[in-house]
Amino acid sequence: MLSHSDPSIGHKPRPAEETGLLLREASRRLVEVRERFLGFPGNMAFDDSDSGHLLAALANNVGDPDSEDASGVHTKVFEREVVAWFTALAQGDPETTYGYVTSGGSEGITFGLYVGRRRLPHAPVYASSAAHYSVRKAADLLRMPLVTVECGPDGAMDAEALAKLCRAQRHEDEAAGRPPRGAVLLATAGATMGGAFDDVPALREAAGAAGPCYVHTDAALGGIVAPFSTPRPAWCLGDGADSVSVSGHKFLGVPVPCGIVLARRELLPSFPVGEYVGARDHTLACSRSGLAAVLLWKRLRQLGTCGLRTLVHRCQDTAEYAVGALAAVGAHPGRHRHALAVTFDRPPEEVCRRWRLSAEGRRAQLIAMPHVTRRAVDELCAALRQSDPPVPSPSRWAVAVRDEDAYRAEPAAAQHRPA
Repeated sequence: MLSHSDPSIGHKPRPAEETGLLLREASRRLVEVRERFLGFPGNMAFDDSDSGHLLAALANNVGDPDSEDASGVHTKVFEREVVAWFTALAQGDPETTYGYVTSGGSEGITFGLYVGRRRLPHAPVYASSAAHYSVRKAADLLRMPLVTVECGPDGAMDAEALAKLCRAQRHEDEAAGRPPRGAVLLATAGATMGGAFDDVPALREAAGAAGPCYVHTDAALGGIVAPFSTPRPAWCLGDGADSVSVSGHKFLGVPVPCGIVLARRELLPSFPVGEYVGARDHTLACSRSGLAAVLLWKRLRQLGTCGLRTLVHRCQDTAEYAVGALAAVGAHPGRHRHALAVTFDRPPEEVCRRWRLSAEGRRAQLIAMPHVTRRAVDELCAALRQSDPPVPSPSRWAVAVRDEDAYRAEPAAAQHRPA
């Protein structure tokens, strides 16, 4: 009998049959998880098994997408199409916007802050208390002071709180007799918990109190949702951001983590070209996944912009359905406008584990990704009723509503209880 439960590598080659069994078991587990994968921003509604032939060759996109390289083993023709599509989505000028496919949202954030640091080498980073945790890591890596700005009742960064902090910084600079350091602003489009959208134009104006300003928008999930929402949140290059990053595997659905980052080309630092590479390179990673680029292209080509719009609206409808269903079982749901995320009272740990719910403090969260159905929402609600201890009965302010405008007209406490 094969010991196919042992994944250790070992000193000697292992039988191919045993390795195959392990891989099939891993595939089975991954497919099983997606049935109850409700709390994290990853689209499971895809099947790229028909693209397995791409695994027969190395695909290494070295350097910039618009620059050939000496190796020739790349998929940059597809990557350029992906960059062009996202540039249009973010209202960028195709002639003056630079971009490339990243390993994910965190690399996009780091790239944006890096470009900001090169422009304003002494400026601190301002980010909201709801910003992704990788912002702290990126700021530490780049040796940039990080200033946390509180959020308003809508979950977005408070513009007045930002202005107050920036004015204080400007006064410090003046008192020290030095030029204004300025501000590198990290805006969020679709916060990790709750899905709120920061207002880029309002925040850019507020940060101007510190002096010159650079704005990067972390739009890992919201960068796909915002362009198809009404009214459209102000998040992108056309709204005043200098760079933006969007995740590829979150909403679109591809089997490898990836993303896209865009920046105004005029703001990029210049780099020498390594002669043996034969390519310009403004990227952080240098060698990048050509497989991710071609799979992103495939998914966008399958959907088209019209199909993506329909998919976003369907997911928003599912999120609003979840608000009503969770309210009916007394889970006190909350949803920010346009968001796919719905927060609710944190259930017992076994419920969080079974349904793969993300949680923070006293609140848990489901995210209405394309694979999340109303049936799955109903099954979660049934589990909440049967949990030990059960979710409390509905209070006088937890009302099951389906219309977003009616929901937003309720008192703030009824919409979103703080964690």
